[in-house]
Amino acid sequence: MYTGVMNMAFPMKPANYLHNSGSSNSSKLCGVSSTSTRAATARLRLRLRCSMQLSDQRRSGNYSPSFWNTDYILSLNCDYEDERRMRGAAGELVEQVKMLMEKETDPIVQLELIDVLQKLALSHHFEKEFEGILFNISTIYDDKNRERDLYSTTLAFRLLRQHGYQVPQELFECFKNDKGEFKESLSNDTKGLLQLYEASFLLTEGETTLELAREFATKFLQEKEKLNIDDDDDTNLISCVRHSLDMPIYWRIQRPNARWWIHAYNRRTHINPLVLELSKLDFNIIQAQYQQELKQDLRWWRNTCIAEKLPFARDRLVESYFWSTGIIQPRQHENARIMMAKALALITTLDDVYDVYGTLEELELFIEAIRRWEISSIDQLPNYMQLCFLTINNFVDDTAYDVMKEKDINIIPYLRKSWVDLAEAYLVEAKWFYGGYKPNLEEYLNNGWISVSGPAILCHVFFGVTDSITMETVESLFKYHDLIRCSSTLVRLADDLATSLDEVSRGDVPKSIQCYMNDNNASEEEARLHVRWLIAETWKEMNVEMVSADSPFCKDFIACAADMGRMAQYMYHNGDGHGMQNSQIHQQMTDFLFQKLAVRDRASTARN
Repeated sequence: MYTGVMNMAFPMKPANYLHNSGSSNSSKLCGVSSTSTRAATARLRLRLRCSMQLSDQRRSGNYSPSFWNTDYILSLNCDYEDERRMRGAAGELVEQVKMLMEKETDPIVQLELIDVLQKLALSHHFEKEFEGILFNISTIYDDKNRERDLYSTTLAFRLLRQHGYQVPQELFECFKNDKGEFKESLSNDTKGLLQLYEASFLLTEGETTLELAREFATKFLQEKEKLNIDDDDDTNLISCVRHSLDMPIYWRIQRPNARWWIHAYNRRTHINPLVLELSKLDFNIIQAQYQQELKQDLRWWRNTCIAEKLPFARDRLVESYFWSTGIIQPRQHENARIMMAKALALITTLDDVYDVYGTLEELELFIEAIRRWEISSIDQLPNYMQLCFLTINNFVDDTAYDVMKEKDINIIPYLRKSWVDLAEAYLVEAKWFYGGYKPNLEEYLNNGWISVSGPAILCHVFFGVTDSITMETVESLFKYHDLIRCSSTLVRLADDLATSLDEVSRGDVPKSIQCYMNDNNASEEEARLHVRWLIAETWKEMNVEMVSADSPFCKDFIACAADMGRMAQYMYHNGDGHGMQNSQIHQQMTDFLFQKLAVRDRASTARN
């Protein structure tokens, strides 16, 4: 047994230790030594000098330097003995929760426990138990004569569909009146309405009952949201209503949202202390793992010298790694997360080369070089492009080497193709910009779901999380299967909702919002509503692809593709969380990656 408060043995400092600062006084507040301050000043001078050398009346994205204190992050250290004890304690709690699930016979309580464990990002411990419970419950809901209540029916529907069961929308017919409308008497059942609202997001094309369910539930939940509640249980319920109306659970990424749900669960009147303690322990254990992965990426990023040599480009390695924690959630895929973060940091750099800094002549030279992919062909490129090309080339070779060692397949041609396709899409938009061309919405989206880098990211993810790779599957990947297209379209649309105003203001080509406005002589508000509608329509397609029996992809990759769409909606929900240093997403990143949760010692508490 372990004793005392469980602490990870890296130096815990206030959050501002993690962040860079511009003044010497602030540097002291941020925990940066004088040596680190001098080094940071030298790097800043180098960036400014390079900026002056490179600037010749080119465009600027006005991007700020990295918000993160890299020296401090690299100094974080985990005490492995403490981690070993934490893992042992978590293992004991997992077994106790499994016993609890085995003893429970009430289907509603079983469903509620599955729902809670999923929200707390603990699903990976209980996949077999979930499968058994949901199979048994699916047979119960096959009984059409069974009397149903709104809450348990909608909760079961949501969880069953989420786990691949083909539950028909007709399950809700019993809640309609003779006119085919949902009964007004349901409006007083807040818990049931919330579950009905959440269940409606698992719909597919043509499921009008679920469309009606969303409209009906939304209307009454919005009224409930405005009420002033004093009772603790009702207050917590209304908090969950607000959270869902802001964004439904099904569209939310699981692990980065776990901290919110842990606090929400802790506020409940009736909680299971074993589940709560496990959620906190698991959060801290995985956070420690993520810090080790992030440090590997940061050391690699420093060695590339991209941030110093290309000062016009966004230095977003930490943000890139954060994306990877949401997209590749299974713990065992640590190498895939490390690799994906590198890919996204380089994609961000290449995006800024095409979107901000490069002249059209330079960009056309670069695309020719990357099409040939010959080192000798880069001599004609300017120095900043040579560095960019060589860094991408080295990354591709290193990634392919790692995959070859593990899976005995040469993926260099496929990785190169993903970069060529991305650069081609970037060039299309660059030509639109320099030619003053305004594409229509369809034309923009046909290129935009590729230029947002979704296919390139998923190509790298595929080789990182897929154990058995066949040529048939690789061909589906590069024919840009509908799963890839849907996921990438979600990223494109979420990105545009958050970033289009900043990007258009600096002279970029119109984004989806502006394209819709131009096509339809519409207001910005109307255009935003249309883009949100497109997101909902794309999720209908994604829902089909996720459970398709004909999918050539493995379960983990399908989950990654869906989670990329969810992570984009998370990153861009309150503004640009990747490029423009949105303060809210940075606080969420700080909490997720660096601020551990307080965990009490069960053994000590029991003795007292």
